[in-house]
Amino acid sequence: MIIKAALLGLSVTTLSGCALLGGGGGGGADTRYVARDVNTLYNAAKDRLDRGQYKIAAALFDEVERQHPYSPWARRAQQMSAFSYYVAGDYNKAIETSRRFLSIHPGNKDAPYAFYLIALSYYEQISDVTRDQKITEQALATLGEVARRYPNTRYAADATLKMDLVNDHLAGKEMEIGRFYQRRGKWLAATIRFQTVIEKYETTTHAAEALMRLTESYLALGIPTEAKKTAAVLGANYPGSKWYERAYDLVNKHGNKQGST
Repeated sequence: MIIKAALLGLSVTTLSGCALLGGGGGGGADTRYVARDVNTLYNAAKDRLDRGQYKIAAALFDEVERQHPYSPWARRAQQMSAFSYYVAGDYNKAIETSRRFLSIHPGNKDAPYAFYLIALSYYEQISDVTRDQKITEQALATLGEVARRYPNTRYAADATLKMDLVNDHLAGKEMEIGRFYQRRGKWLAATIRFQTVIEKYETTTHAAEALMRLTESYLALGIPTEAKKTAAVLGANYPGSKWYERAYDLVNKHGNKQGST
């Protein structure tokens, strides 16, 4: 994973010539406030991180910054704290710590990583399509910011890939709502949702179904001309799909019904 590879250089770095604190499994002795030198604190934090005790590690990295704010290791401890919160699943703290890093070091060479970590922290919180998509929108916005600000970094390529996945997720949400309206006979409301998918998310995996559902909705609204146009677009772009077959059958059945009257 890119985020772990990017932090590898930081996570394996140990300040030399000092003993670690708190060799036991608990974190109380490590995290309670005691004035300690930067070497001892940083190494204790790294030890906890290496042992998978991520929240304790984050608290200790925070202590490095708090007790030694002017040390060269304070900046690195901020990054390691954000990373520790991220792998612990505390995404809000990861975002908060990363934003603080950017506010203090906006032009730092590790700023792209901080932005990327914020984007990933939103991305990891994306819910299923049946729930509110505010976090999904935030993930899309921050991923886009990474790609725009740092186009020549390795983070940009991964952000672009994840943006495609997020767009597919948002399209799925529109489809879920559109099908909900269809089941209740609210054809105009359904049409609006399917049009949104075609206009905003035309490159996603939902586009073909959206065109078929739009064909259905137009026929139900009594607009066969628009239904035929939509089916034609579906046939031109997805000629071998099951969605085109269904749309084709719908249009033909509607035409036969009209011809028999």
